[in-house]
Amino acid sequence: MAIKIGILGYGNLGKGVEAAIKKNADLELCAVYTRRAPQDITLATEGVAVKSIEVLESGKEDIDVLIICSGSATDLPEQTPKFAAMYNVIDSFDTHAKIPEQFKNVDAAAKSAGKVGIISCGWDPGMFSINRVYSLSVLPDGEAYTFWGRGVSQGHSDAVRRIEGVKDCRQYTVPVPAALEAVRSGSNPDLSTRQKHTRECYVVAEEGADLEKIEKKIVTMPNYFADYDTTVTFINEEEMKANHSTLPHGGSVIYSGTSSEGTKHVIEYSLKLDSNPEFTGSVLAAFARAAYRLNKEGISGAKTVLDIAPIYISPLSAEELRAHYL
Repeated sequence: MAIKIGILGYGNLGKGVEAAIKKNADLELCAVYTRRAPQDITLATEGVAVKSIEVLESGKEDIDVLIICSGSATDLPEQTPKFAAMYNVIDSFDTHAKIPEQFKNVDAAAKSAGKVGIISCGWDPGMFSINRVYSLSVLPDGEAYTFWGRGVSQGHSDAVRRIEGVKDCRQYTVPVPAALEAVRSGSNPDLSTRQKHTRECYVVAEEGADLEKIEKKIVTMPNYFADYDTTVTFINEEEMKANHSTLPHGGSVIYSGTSSEGTKHVIEYSLKLDSNPEFTGSVLAAFARAAYRLNKEGISGAKTVLDIAPIYISPLSAEELRAHYL
């Protein structure tokens, strides 16, 4: 029997989850929930209902896991704990500084309902988090470095779009080449946040908007831009469509450590993604499988990717994994 999935939100990420479900025979998309008018949404999957978020709020929808595809800036801190009190849930909350708070809130809600809530699933936080912890565990005398991009950050773009006067935005995260080379050399450089990445924002403003005010709000935004050298370029809608319509991303986790005096090791895990939302959606779909399986075992409360063994996210059996992937 397939695991019944509901998707909350049908933007880029929701569509990415929908695409991932089609690749997984044990997952079934049962409904998409939206704050928009349901009749205005056409899904890529035939025969699946589009419903108002108000229907979901009844707590009685026939789904095994709700994948919440909303923004980290304001939606997920409210929506994930709310729906964790009704359903098994999973999100891609990516405001690193606020993950402990999100975990605490989801944990309380999920435990009260006997449900599982997995937060911060994606590639960072998510797959990159796993690789940082594995590397640290194998080489405790070392240092982890994470580089993102060059690519579009959905969370940062969404944060800019929520600024008054902003119609659209694409935010690119760009590694500083010199920092990347220094880390790969195994020299373990001491790099500040500002030395590792720059951020580029391409913004379409509303007609008559105060551009200077928008730029100031972007470059001073805590947890998103304040710690980086950030450039803001205002463009029109035609240029946005022509030059910034796709959502590529990627990056690397590089860990440099020693096993004895003078014996260095460098571990690198990298991603090159044609579509950030489709890859993130694929991670969410895999961990939705884990949420369902854990809850079936009687487990409840909040979890992160660090709490979950690989066998829980795989569509293959334990026997198949041992025979072919171990």
